[in-house]
Amino acid sequence: MTATTTQPTLLRRALSLPQAKIGLTLTTVVVAVAVLGPWVGPWLTGHDTTGFAGKPFQSGGIAGTDGLGRDVLTRFLAGGLTLLVYAVLATALGLVLGALLGMLAGYSGGWLDSLIMRGSDVLLSFPQLVFALLAIAMIGPEGWLLVLVIGITHAPRVARVARQSTVAVKDADFIRAARMYAMPRRRILLREVLPNITGPLMVELGLRLTYSIGYVASLSFLGLGIQPPTADWGLMINENRIALVVEPWGVLLPVLAIAVLTVGTNLITDSLASAAAGTSKSGEPHPAKEASA
Repeated sequence: MTATTTQPTLLRRALSLPQAKIGLTLTTVVVAVAVLGPWVGPWLTGHDTTGFAGKPFQSGGIAGTDGLGRDVLTRFLAGGLTLLVYAVLATALGLVLGALLGMLAGYSGGWLDSLIMRGSDVLLSFPQLVFALLAIAMIGPEGWLLVLVIGITHAPRVARVARQSTVAVKDADFIRAARMYAMPRRRILLREVLPNITGPLMVELGLRLTYSIGYVASLSFLGLGIQPPTADWGLMINENRIALVVEPWGVLLPVLAIAVLTVGTNLITDSLASAAAGTSKSGEPHPAKEASA
């Protein structure tokens, strides 16, 4: 059925676009730096992430030192892995939770649909960053809390897209045939509905991953995310901004990495949207992106 053909076809169509190839290259480079950096950094620089490498904000070495005399390049190379892991986990949580709620609401209709969607509207009324700040202020800057809060705030937006897509396919002939054979609702949703809404959900995957990266980095910059002395790109920006003119690499390196990663994931997302809509025009709006705005 469509479950075995939709996703590979969509990926092939998306990756055939030039902007997807550029986005994949940019994303791969940053991910490789983040994954390999913790092991390559000490070998390349001769310093660990917390060891003393020289005077504070000194220009010696490849990228100088930070305010505590630690090697900037070593901390940069080690600072992306945690951010990526948290962002991926938060995105996965939001996508799974939102897709399940959206499919259930769209397929069931009636009071259950209204209950799920009105609950989503309540969550949508709170700005995501403010909601995260409130939860972290109450419980503390824990890694699991970052993932949970960001994932929960993604779920209503994913649910709207999943519901819209489910409503569009729930009266199709293959769904009616599954009902006629008394297939349980759970199996209908997972085996018949889900494979036919993978296009919009993959677009949402790219969008939510981009936002997750920004949220994790923003919270770390504010001191409410990943805590010192752990190396983290968002935290590095906050720690080194006071010496931006004297020793700029402590700020420029993580800013460039986050910017390149964001551009790369956005290019991939736009390509997925174009492929799902059946067009190669990257600037044409897609229903999934409009519903999640």
